[in-house]
Amino acid sequence: MRKSRLSKYKQEKLIKHFVAGTTARCAASLVGVNFKTGVYYYQRLRELIAHHTEQEAQLIFDGEVEVDESYFGGARKGQRGRGAAGKVPVLAYLRGW
Repeated sequence: MRKSRLSKYKQEKLIKHFVAGTTARCAASLVGVNFKTGVYYYQRLRELIAHHTEQEAQLIFDGEVEVDESYFGGARKGQRGRGAAGKVPVLAYLRGW
């Protein structure tokens, strides 16, 4: 983040904790910043990730897109569908040309 008052060291530590899945409050405590600062920084990271993901999605998914799911596997007879043991969910998409 460009206009942050946090030092680069603290920013990098917060990013590492974000990637590791540490809560914002715990990360703030470990890095040595106020918990509100940690929560704010985590929120800004999420916003940046969402923004870049939307930009990439617009480049990849221009036009019409069809998405479908299916389950494969499960040799046992009996329960069928999503609840059956041994089934593997598969997601596919098709771009319109």
